[in-house]
Amino acid sequence: MINQAKPSRGRPRAFDREHALEAALLLFWEQGYEGTSISQLTSVMKITPPSLYAAFGSKEQLYQEVLKRYLSSHGDFITTGLAAKTNVRDRVAIILREAAVRFTRTNFPPGCLVANGALRCASEHQLAVEATAALRRSIEMVLNERIKAAIRAKELPVGTDALGLAGFFAAVVQGMSVQAIDGTSRKKLLKVADLAMSAWPVSARRSAG
Repeated sequence: MINQAKPSRGRPRAFDREHALEAALLLFWEQGYEGTSISQLTSVMKITPPSLYAAFGSKEQLYQEVLKRYLSSHGDFITTGLAAKTNVRDRVAIILREAAVRFTRTNFPPGCLVANGALRCASEHQLAVEATAALRRSIEMVLNERIKAAIRAKELPVGTDALGLAGFFAAVVQGMSVQAIDGTSRKKLLKVADLAMSAWPVSARRSAG
């Protein structure tokens, strides 16, 4: 008689963390932080609520991990643009034009998760709001530092308001995200990107030439 082993009753198969995070990212991106429920998250992530809390701690902590994932994947055009081997003006132009492309892809939700994922929420969701705002501020500060370096390198006139310029272009990107969510076309957003660059100060070198 053949000895048939009984099926094991060990631990259930572990979920795919990377797949789960990407699924949560897309849901937060599409519906916003407050509009996304735990039941929706567990459904798309294919895990139970206890498993979600065990793996990520809370909805807020999951969202913060999703934000980091977004910036290193779908939103990496900002860091990639700033790292381009060209002058800071061209780096900003690259970011704006790439934002127009990324925000209007048909196979992903429109707009930007960091720009619009959690703007104003109920008081119990303030941690998510603050985490998103902190990321927006950090991006603006990195751009500010790049602009200050460009002033020192004489790419920009002495006296250029680095923080104001960084804030202006950060606001343009965020506004483009809102417009993309509202259905604005890629063609129109590319025009917005190009027109925004007309606000860039003329460098001392270019004006002398």
